[in-house]
Amino acid sequence: MTSTLTPARGRTASPGHPPRAVRWRGPLIAWLFLAPALLLFLYFKFIPMFVGLWKSLFKVQTFLGDEWVGLQNYQTIVSDDEFASAIWHSVVLALGTTVGSIVLGLGLALLIEGPARYLWFVRTAAFLPVVTTMAAVAEVWRIMFHPADSGMLNVIIGWTGIDPQPWLASEDSSLWSIMLMSIWRGTPYDMMIFLAGLVGVDRALYEAAAVDGASTWRRLRHITLPALRPVFWILFTLAAIRGLRVFVEVYVLTNGGPNGSSEVLMTLIYKLGFQKNELGVASAGGIVLFLATLALTVIVQMLRRRQAT
Repeated sequence: MTSTLTPARGRTASPGHPPRAVRWRGPLIAWLFLAPALLLFLYFKFIPMFVGLWKSLFKVQTFLGDEWVGLQNYQTIVSDDEFASAIWHSVVLALGTTVGSIVLGLGLALLIEGPARYLWFVRTAAFLPVVTTMAAVAEVWRIMFHPADSGMLNVIIGWTGIDPQPWLASEDSSLWSIMLMSIWRGTPYDMMIFLAGLVGVDRALYEAAAVDGASTWRRLRHITLPALRPVFWILFTLAAIRGLRVFVEVYVLTNGGPNGSSEVLMTLIYKLGFQKNELGVASAGGIVLFLATLALTVIVQMLRRRQAT
């Protein structure tokens, strides 16, 4: 009886499992392509965030050396009336801008949604405010808000018999004027997101509802709005964050005036850091704004998941 020797099998991958080098090649190439952007994010975003967190615990003195104060800067923010007013103005501006842009964006999306040829021009024209530089838009609106009788908006409302308004020059109307401009600029963005969501609505549902005799309002209420629920959550989060972090429009239009009536958290942080040289308190304000944005995002996501379940 002779024994047959079978040659030793080399180390080959088991059927259905590619070699380890092949498995790692795709992710490695992806990370190599992402590396430049990640390095830029690290240097210009994440490192300044940690430096700001560290500076918020100090009384920053540029030439005398920083002095450790712990949470005193945060106590200043909590107890200072100027910060309380700025936070309140930011919340009011965020809520008004969010509700106004979402409602108008949905209305425009429903009006221009469809396959007609000319609608591409209408969508493009409506979307132009989003791609225009914010500083240029704010400067144009500042001219339109001229409080004299010859101001553009005062001339327009004068056609309806309304008296000229002070707009940005009044403590009672400055914040609402900024809100009006923010809604005008945020509406086209929300409109495009709603248009993308309307594409996914099943048209057979509309046909079945029309056969059953459902009115336009009932179709909107029972078909369109439920189908757009995920879009509402996304837009609410983005619009609220955009409203909390508003800066350029306030800085260009009023710079927080008159008498602080339109001061928001971002403009107050800017003034403390770069005009009054209170970098420690300004850093603490930036951390508070970051935590508020993070809390808002988490709360919205929790509510969305709870509703989904």
